[in-house]
Amino acid sequence: MRLTTSLLALTLIAGTGLAAHADEKLPPDQQAKVEAMLKQEGFTKWKEIELDDGMIEVDDAIDASGKQFDLHLDPKTLAIVKRKAE
Repeated sequence: MRLTTSLLALTLIAGTGLAAHADEKLPPDQQAKVEAMLKQEGFTKWKEIELDDGMIEVDDAIDASGKQFDLHLDPKTLAIVKRKAE
């Protein structure tokens, strides 16, 4: 019983550590392309751009009217596939 509990605890700790490192920074060339697309779409600033679960995520993107959104972009086309108002 004690061995099972210890193994379960280790599994949970290891899984938590992996989840914390799921977000990745984009390569500089792709970062520049995403920023150019955001400007073209009328966004004036944003907090963070990262790759997570195969999608590009843009946190706290602010459009020209001052509205704030979290965005998910297709990594190949850079098209906005999800726009969530904050």
